Amino acid sequence: MSDTRNTAAQAGIGLGSAIAVAISWSLHKSILWAIIHGVLGWLYVIYYAVTRPGGLSG
Repeated sequence: MSDTRNTAAQAGIGLGSAIAVAISWSLHKSILWAIIHGVLGWLYVIYYAVTRPGGLSG
């Protein structure tokens, strides 16, 4: 388990990036947007949560 976590960290894959890519792909179906949102990571995830109905505000 430790090797997998270290390998993912070395590859630059973070939880925020993975969530951002998944959200972006489900909305836009575009590899370009998925890459851009993956780079932004948690910023895009927070933006998505704040701007969507039923997000952080309930």
